[in-house]
Amino acid sequence: MLPIFLLTNDDGFFSPGLEALQTSLQDLSEIYVIAPDREKSATSLSLSLHRPLRIQTIRSHVYAVDGTPADCVYLAVKKLLPRPPDLVISGINHGPNLGHQDVAYSGTVAAALQAAFLGLRSIAISLLPDNQNHYLFSEAAKMMKKIIAYFLDNPFPPGIALNFNLPPPPVKGIKVVPLGEKRYNPQIIENTDPRGRKYYWIGSGKPEYLLEKETDIEAVKEGFIALTPLKVNFTAIEYCQSYLWQGLYNLFT
Repeated sequence: MLPIFLLTNDDGFFSPGLEALQTSLQDLSEIYVIAPDREKSATSLSLSLHRPLRIQTIRSHVYAVDGTPADCVYLAVKKLLPRPPDLVISGINHGPNLGHQDVAYSGTVAAALQAAFLGLRSIAISLLPDNQNHYLFSEAAKMMKKIIAYFLDNPFPPGIALNFNLPPPPVKGIKVVPLGEKRYNPQIIENTDPRGRKYYWIGSGKPEYLLEKETDIEAVKEGFIALTPLKVNFTAIEYCQSYLWQGLYNLFT
């Protein structure tokens, strides 16, 4: 029996990155595409709890959802798939998801994390452009096919999301690295609509790189695929016994 792959993203079911990945992986598994019906970048792990969701069947095994990437994973696992998927793959994203802040906001990574919350194996894939600002999705999909085929024979633990960032070719290899640190200082654009009411638009801003050495940021700059395993436990374990909290204990004794 072929494994089931669930493909999703935050760029929309029609995105060239997702289509390239589907084409590349079609002989490895039975593929279901369940993805947003429009771009849902920077939606993180948000769920649509205050309105109904609608699903459009595009063709066999391909569904568009008017919700977030996390919505798509929930609907797929709980309603649309014949059984739980063997692997959830989110991407290929149009642009990188490098460092803590990208990962926190990314809808691409959020879909993989949502799958991990459900005890599934998941992968998030993001691609950097080349020097001409072109995204070579077909080449990236071929590289990821080799990696995914490897994990079919050597499965990683369920409940772990693997975050991949691919540089443009030629690729030197793979490095398993922690997340780096970059900060955005987005511009807030203020304007007035035709009815005279003010509105505000949050721009993206140019990131400032604070921690690069031996991280995912450095790896892709050097031409390596950066792989960062992500856990769903956000607890800062090292601070649970910190002296910082000692005074709190006395408040209720």
